[in-house]
Amino acid sequence: MEVKNTPTSQRLLMYREALNEALREEMQRDATVFIMGEGIAERGGSYKVTEGLLAEFGPKRVIDTPIAEASFTGAGVGAAITGMRPIVEILFIDFTLLTMDQVVNQAAKYKFMTGGKGKVPLVIRTQGGVGNGLAAQHSQSLEGIFYQIPGLRVVMPSTPYDAKGLLKAAIRSDDPVIFIEHKLLYMTKGHVPQEDYLVELGKGDIKKPGQDVTLIAWSNMLPRALAAAESLAQQGIDVEVLDPRTLVPLDIELIIESVRKTEHVVIVQEAVRRGGVAADMASIIQEQAFDYLDAPIEIVAGKNTPIPFNLKLETACIPQQEDIIQAVKRVLAI
Repeated sequence: MEVKNTPTSQRLLMYREALNEALREEMQRDATVFIMGEGIAERGGSYKVTEGLLAEFGPKRVIDTPIAEASFTGAGVGAAITGMRPIVEILFIDFTLLTMDQVVNQAAKYKFMTGGKGKVPLVIRTQGGVGNGLAAQHSQSLEGIFYQIPGLRVVMPSTPYDAKGLLKAAIRSDDPVIFIEHKLLYMTKGHVPQEDYLVELGKGDIKKPGQDVTLIAWSNMLPRALAAAESLAQQGIDVEVLDPRTLVPLDIELIIESVRKTEHVVIVQEAVRRGGVAADMASIIQEQAFDYLDAPIEIVAGKNTPIPFNLKLETACIPQQEDIIQAVKRVLAI
């Protein structure tokens, strides 16, 4: 059930407000939904996504945890197996590395190892990417790790509308979901309907239709892709911007449909290029739409380096608007 905006339902919300609203609505709807993480109760979370929830739902459903990611993630996995719908917040995606046994060897495999009889309706909310000079241990884009694990769903919303609808759908999913936000998107604004709605996991979205080239981007690369497309439009280049919204499941049908129309592809990811999601997308396109391609696929990605603390060096490590523009021009041989 996806509700598109109408004049009567439109209101501007920040990305973090949309997430907060999704949490509140799902906790009101389902008493088995609870949240836990570091500083999420009294403090309302480092990015204020859980602000106000403690006062409404109390400490049994909004739980501050010790700095012990492996322990409270394991508790979340166990709670999900026994019938609850926990939402575990990991402050930085970098810290999910402390939870890999619980997530990869337990949550992701439980349904398979029980012959489909068991389920793990767990959401792990976290945030990744660069921003504000938080240095190498707090700035990584690690979606590629979870992308490789069968049994996990991986969600990366780019807009407030998608953030709310996808989080609500993730909470209602019976599979474990890695829900990756971006630290630079929390204060961005967008239209969010007042009506209840879900954004189906596995359904991408064309953020801007176009005819000349398919530009695939997600999370914080999406605003840069749209800005690049606007700049290129002034030069007579009609770019189609496609946001997969979820990486697992991936909306392959939408991607191939767009590629068949434009015959040119640029994929943008903030994560390092080596072993990344963009490379797998490129291989899928090569396999299923090779005859439609008029040029090699371009990938614009982060440098294969830890993220520096210095803000100028941080900026140099990840794709910028001009990098995207130049990649589009290369693929079109302009």
